[in-house]
Amino acid sequence: MARIGYARVSTVDQDLETQLAKLKADGCAIIRSEKVSGGSRDGRAELATVIEFLRPGDELVVTRLDRLGRDTRDVLNIVHECEQRGAFVTVLDPHVTTRGDMGQMVLTVLGMVAQMERRFIKERQREGIEKAKREGVYRGGVARIDRQAVFNAHVAGAGPAEIARRVGCSRMQVYRILSTAMPPQTGV
Repeated sequence: MARIGYARVSTVDQDLETQLAKLKADGCAIIRSEKVSGGSRDGRAELATVIEFLRPGDELVVTRLDRLGRDTRDVLNIVHECEQRGAFVTVLDPHVTTRGDMGQMVLTVLGMVAQMERRFIKERQREGIEKAKREGVYRGGVARIDRQAVFNAHVAGAGPAEIARRVGCSRMQVYRILSTAMPPQTGV
């Protein structure tokens, strides 16, 4: 029986160290981590690897339920996949496991609460942005990638992999930026 930890944060700016330390302290011999949104299963290669690796009697451990997923249906699907492999899921905070009969029910309720919390956060964020716009102080999000540098490198003949390396992003982001057709205009 293996205890396999899974840690996740949503953005590259966030730190995984707290989750990793908790999983190690709880006895996880194997820990996989990734920096990707938990809003869907898309792009969560490490989670897919963990689930594929699970054997009967193994345990998938996460620090909090929202690390596993933000949507109740998604969390329940992950738990179901683990159970299909004869494994179970344990959440450290609050401590819940699918090992017993009540565990599945408690996990379902916690998943619904996590999903509602996410909706409330988005609603408060939207309200805050609307208020800031009304007050004239909203400036929008900060661009993380220099789009003009992507277009300039493309025009200069650099390939997507080289452009991604230069600006510090993924090739997929380069493709998305280039698919928007025209580069942003600078003051001429």
